[in-house]
Amino acid sequence: MEQKKIDRINELARKAKAEGLTEEEIRERDILRREYIDSYKASLVSHLENTYIVDEKGNKKKVTKKN
Repeated sequence: MEQKKIDRINELARKAKAEGLTEEEIRERDILRREYIDSYKASLVSHLENTYIVDEKGNKKKVTKKN
């Protein structure tokens, strides 16, 4: 996610605490928050897909998804 969008999320959060948001700003905030969460999740999944667990004997085992 672009830093510009993260800055906008923070700006809207500050404004919400100080004076409140208009309906349009609330919709914008919700869209930006969802985009941020989706981006964060994708990054986390990518990291986990490239993670290995090493046991005491030095054997590597790829982390797998639980069903």
